[in-house]
Amino acid sequence: MTQRIEDYALIGDLQTAALVGRNGSIDWLCLPRFDSAACFAALLGDEENGQWRIAPAGGADFCTSRRYIGDSLVLETLWETRTGTVKVIDFMPQRDQAPDIVRIVEGVSGEVDMRSTLRLRFDYGSVVPWVRRSDGHRVAVAGPDSVWLRSVPEVKTWGQQFSTCSSFTVAAGERVASVLTWHPSHEPRPKLTDPYEALEQSLDDWQEWSARCRYKGPYREAVVRSLITLKALIYRPTGGIVAAPTTSLPEEIGGVRNWDYRYCWLRDSTLTLNALLACGYVEEAADWRDWLLRAVAGNPADLQIMYGLSGERRLPETELGWLRGYESSAPVRSGNGAVDQLQLDVYGEVIDSLHLARSSGLASTAHAWSLQLSLLGFLESRWREPDEGLWEVRGPRRHFVHSKVMAWVAADRAVRTLEAEPKLRGDAERWRRMRDEVHREVCEKGYDPERNTFTQSYGSTDLDAATLLIPQVGFLPADDPRVIGTVDAVRDELGHGGLVRRYSAAAGPAVDGLPGDEGTFLVCSFWLADALRLTGRVKEARALFEQLLALGNDVGLLSEEYDPVAGRQLGNFPQAFSHIGLVNTALALARDDDPGAEEAG
Repeated sequence: MTQRIEDYALIGDLQTAALVGRNGSIDWLCLPRFDSAACFAALLGDEENGQWRIAPAGGADFCTSRRYIGDSLVLETLWETRTGTVKVIDFMPQRDQAPDIVRIVEGVSGEVDMRSTLRLRFDYGSVVPWVRRSDGHRVAVAGPDSVWLRSVPEVKTWGQQFSTCSSFTVAAGERVASVLTWHPSHEPRPKLTDPYEALEQSLDDWQEWSARCRYKGPYREAVVRSLITLKALIYRPTGGIVAAPTTSLPEEIGGVRNWDYRYCWLRDSTLTLNALLACGYVEEAADWRDWLLRAVAGNPADLQIMYGLSGERRLPETELGWLRGYESSAPVRSGNGAVDQLQLDVYGEVIDSLHLARSSGLASTAHAWSLQLSLLGFLESRWREPDEGLWEVRGPRRHFVHSKVMAWVAADRAVRTLEAEPKLRGDAERWRRMRDEVHREVCEKGYDPERNTFTQSYGSTDLDAATLLIPQVGFLPADDPRVIGTVDAVRDELGHGGLVRRYSAAAGPAVDGLPGDEGTFLVCSFWLADALRLTGRVKEARALFEQLLALGNDVGLLSEEYDPVAGRQLGNFPQAFSHIGLVNTALALARDDDPGAEEAG
């Protein structure tokens, strides 16, 4: 049975992540990294493509309730049955040698018969491993992958239809833990993990990290949960942050808009840095900044919109034809062809993020400033060209207004840096001229005076939610009539169920070259709340923000999109951009309540 996207919760070890459903099944897991091939891929196929379910035998399809324990990524699922109550605690310890998944069943009252069914399928559900016994453990091997399964205390297992099964009973106060450990098949088994010590350590690790959050204002619980989610999406060895831990969750059920988000997008950097720095997470912000400098090093003409976890540049897009797709939404893709697109806005976003890092007190380097000058020099010669834009359209290139605005941001941040630090080398007057030229062209060619709104691209009548960022980046003041008109037009023409789409649905295929429709974009809806606040409509902004908060699932997670008609989440999950939007909007609203709220925390 296919579960809704919002029926899943996230666990992870800061190098990969798994999705656990309300039915007790882990339906998605890539090992050993976020971008590795999945060994549980039921999320994009069926149970025969890999899953691990632990639940009461013959009981309800879904749990009674679930929650994260405190400010952690340790998931507790409660099952109430006619014979008793149990809870299942799922987590991934921050790894030492190898990745582990730990699942602890604990009796709460009465007695409950439990059933565990493990279906390992390597290479995105296409490879059934050879399974054998060794020292009381089950060992599954196929090609480069090896997985060990053991239980504490030991529970008898048996093979059944290419699955490893077990049954056991837990009474009140009893615990049975199962540990799944991956390692390269050519290497010896790693040191065994004590599941109960790992639980205590994981709780301590997460609680300690969460306690560093200095934000104490309204909506703190949602802010901390979003920060934990963002932390879970950071690949600890390098500092890169993936857009989401999944691939091919659809933007339209049954449609083809299914993309691989297990990579690091440059445009996330500004908002990521803003969220982390504002909440006191300087170390993570510094790691991200350093990842950024390594990833984009080289010829500015070769700058990509996204990179792999370690800065890899080649992310070829392929289709996994043996997977039917989430609710038959095909194709399922691995890799992302948008990596080869020209998106001029990313130059502005990289320069803006480095400017933010410098102005926020992160230790600056001569290399970082040289990189900005190099990128800006390239952008100066190319900003007049059309590109694929923020939304990675697969249609013809256009002169997207947002791309031009971000070119203005690049020049503006260079000017600001040189004004603040005149000893740095650079021609401030040159960048002022570029800034003024971009500003003049956008206002002439990207603005519709009859409708009093900025448009998606030059000569177009279509709108784009990205123009909501115009006051936020400082291109125009929030009280400018053109800004107010744009906010009203976007809300009226792109609004759906109180939220907003990225761009006009009717123009979708003409703009992005793809058939079908999509849901409302959650980060765009947060941008609308920000724009309403900036234009003085704080009450409306707060109402929209609280509407967005209510769309999170029972454990506070947001996907990329939302369908107001069907009342369900869409797109890859959980989505970093959505949670970044939540944090930044919450902090902005807090400033209206108490201008010193962020600093005072």
